[in-house]
Amino acid sequence: MDEAATGLIKIRGDKCWRDLTCMDYHYETQPVPNPVSYYLHRSPWWFHRFETLSNHFIELIAPFFTFMGRRMCMVNGAIQILFQLVLIVSGNLSFLNWLTIVPSLACFDDAALGFLFRSGVGAKGTVLQIQNQDAAGRAPRPSRGMLVRRVVNVSLGILIGWLSVPVVLNLLSSRQVMNTSFDPLRIVNTYGAFGSITKERTEVIIQGTLSPDPKDPEVVWEEYQFLCKPGDVYRRPCVISPYHYRLDWLMWFAAFQTYEQNEWVIHIAGRLLANDTTVLSLLRHNPFQGRDPPRWVRGEHFIYRFSRPGSASAAQGKWWLRKRIGAYFPPVDLEGLRVYFQSRNWPHPHIPADRS
Repeated sequence: MDEAATGLIKIRGDKCWRDLTCMDYHYETQPVPNPVSYYLHRSPWWFHRFETLSNHFIELIAPFFTFMGRRMCMVNGAIQILFQLVLIVSGNLSFLNWLTIVPSLACFDDAALGFLFRSGVGAKGTVLQIQNQDAAGRAPRPSRGMLVRRVVNVSLGILIGWLSVPVVLNLLSSRQVMNTSFDPLRIVNTYGAFGSITKERTEVIIQGTLSPDPKDPEVVWEEYQFLCKPGDVYRRPCVISPYHYRLDWLMWFAAFQTYEQNEWVIHIAGRLLANDTTVLSLLRHNPFQGRDPPRWVRGEHFIYRFSRPGSASAAQGKWWLRKRIGAYFPPVDLEGLRVYFQSRNWPHPHIPADRS
């Protein structure tokens, strides 16, 4: 019922899911867009309304087909798998969509999947023999192992049912919460995604400089580039699904919050000041490769928008257009971060000897 939970959190969440405008923004503002996202974002308004309505049908209505007999169960399975494939093609949502396909396969029984196996031999032949024996009433008496397994299965079913009570109550509540666990072992949990849709894409661009004075009007700031998240406006959106670049994903969250809410961003800045190879391995481009480490690092805040296909910007090779909002975090150096790191019990990066 993950899809139903996701559908409910949407319809109860952001207003744009109710006025059918969420897909006007999703492709551009999702965590890590891909090249298909670029073109889907420019779809006609009526297509975006159709997408949103289809989402509500697939997540709020189709899951109940599971309980309406064999044929309708398979219809739901096909719908859910097709839906996840569309999501895989239209964005980089890591392995989440691939995992969601797995339980949908349970909608297809042996008869539906029989064409995948050779007829009358191996596992398929054994299954057909057992099914024929059951139909003729000649099934063998269950062994002790089979009885033990049945007891274990029933016991687990009762346990999961009992633990699922607060999850079901959460689904029915007008104050539904998503991605929450109700037991210490986290056996049964709630799930939900994109209950709110950001209407503008903001990005944190980390820059460094070799200048000893960050306030010098002649200072040159050079940009670090992450593996996949938008940065260089000329770089084509990447394709990484089902792989997951955790840091890129976290930077998406950090961009619509503050660095005070994401202190780990300052931790990364300190590691970059020391040219830390562990952090640099998570980046695509280090502007100080083969040179001295930067003396100062800062974070700049930008609004990013897709360029319009066929426009002058697109003709120049720009996938993105961006506008500076302001500073995300001020210029910092290693010596200035010493107290900040110590107060959080973080190991302070090494300061090069020529600067100590």
